[in-house]
Amino acid sequence: MEHVKALGIKGIMTLIVLWIVLGVGYDMSFWPMILVTTIVLGAISYLAGDLGILPAAGNMVATISDLVVTFLVVWLLGLALTDMSGGTVAVAAIISAVIIAVGEYLFHIYLLKNGPFPANAKERRNPS
Repeated sequence: MEHVKALGIKGIMTLIVLWIVLGVGYDMSFWPMILVTTIVLGAISYLAGDLGILPAAGNMVATISDLVVTFLVVWLLGLALTDMSGGTVAVAAIISAVIIAVGEYLFHIYLLKNGPFPANAKERRNPS
């Protein structure tokens, strides 16, 4: 149940940011661009960053990896799913990545306190 709640929080946060930046700011379509990007980004960053990197390396390393992954996913899917220029998509991807990285930093704090990690991982990252 912890995974479902965490994925829900992450998905809603990502969807809102991408809708505002890509949809409102760059007039990209909700389907397929924003929704597909949210799903792909959520799956990759949750499995690799939140479950893999975060408990092993900590919040800052996981946040930086989320920043890079977000940029790459938004940029590559933007190139594939829109007819916008590479430069325009890259700027939209950078803006999205920075905002999502801030949200991910806070999300990681939540995960380390309440998430689906073994007790020893929580103690390693948050010593009393």
